[in-house]
Amino acid sequence: MKNRIKELAKAYAPAFIDIRRHIHSHPELSFQEYKTSEFIQQQLDKFGVPYKAGIAGTGVIALIEGKNPASKTIALRADIDALPINEANDVSYKSVNNGIMHACGHDVHTTVVLGATKILHELKDELEGTVKILFQPGEEKHPGGASIMIEEGALENPRPDAILGLHVHPSMETGKLGFCAGKYMASADEIYITVKSKGGHAAQPHLTVDTILVASQLVVSLQQVISRNNNPFSPSVLSICAFNGGFTTNVIPSEVKLMGTFRAMDETWRFKAHELIRKQAAGIAEATGADIDIDILVGYPTLYNNEAVTAKARQLAEDYIGKEQVEDTELRMGAEDFAFYSQIVPACFFRLGTGNKEKGITSGVHTPTFDVDERAIEIGMGTMAYLATQF
Repeated sequence: MKNRIKELAKAYAPAFIDIRRHIHSHPELSFQEYKTSEFIQQQLDKFGVPYKAGIAGTGVIALIEGKNPASKTIALRADIDALPINEANDVSYKSVNNGIMHACGHDVHTTVVLGATKILHELKDELEGTVKILFQPGEEKHPGGASIMIEEGALENPRPDAILGLHVHPSMETGKLGFCAGKYMASADEIYITVKSKGGHAAQPHLTVDTILVASQLVVSLQQVISRNNNPFSPSVLSICAFNGGFTTNVIPSEVKLMGTFRAMDETWRFKAHELIRKQAAGIAEATGADIDIDILVGYPTLYNNEAVTAKARQLAEDYIGKEQVEDTELRMGAEDFAFYSQIVPACFFRLGTGNKEKGITSGVHTPTFDVDERAIEIGMGTMAYLATQF
């Protein structure tokens, strides 16, 4: 099976590089991936793979049934949306949609899973069980397409025994794969704070409540939520990234707005921290006489890689590409809505090396110059197909 998959991945790689370039050239923002979804459906029609479209708006779910389809179900997931970034690369497949770019590699994810789908469909008579393929919209935007896919039954009928996903990793050289068992990526919550009170003349602060000062105290004091309350062995980050208030040199504004993000690796601590943030704000409000409104938008949960599933996936990856090509990857405080799946079904989310220092392919994700070494597509589609057949 392994050698057959390698042969097919190698044979189909040029065609799927073209597919990746088409997707890259025609990026669409989260929950607006209409043409991308149509293109995916066209490819599935060519492969002869049955599917359902319109899940979570533009999502597609395909199903490949092998021998004894009820014996097990393995799910593969790809995200299909792009980012609001203007591409700076001078390449033939540069984005034709101004201000939109596949700067996070979702074009590669989609291509790799499409390639694995074609391979698996051709080998379905030798496949044990069922493979469920999720092409998911809106990974980059709250509330995350994964949460909506789940609400609309993506993990039911049939329910996967395990789910696998991958992500490009530009700092890892092409040819390598990376795995991390257990807690892997952080939860991500958005924080919106408004400090309000009576503004006035800067020379008469005693007749006002200085919202700039109150907001500044709050920014500093909120760091105590992490430094004095969180277990230092459990990573957590609270960053206030926007401070907006005032319009001139001599007027204390009546309103200041703050925005930030809170990240955690522990779900219990995550929601305890929410309470502490509100408590800290309430204390400062009482002490200063300002009104402080806080809205915490609960985002993606912690991404948890099931130990047994990850150990098996890693072992299979080592068998497929060689032990020396498989590495440990570090914990990441970034977030991924694949985490929603990992909270329900045993999951493994791993990294696909896409960097090439010799070719100058080193830019990070979410940058205008991000690109990949396209040799990674053959490796990704073959690995995904092999894992799905061997679980």
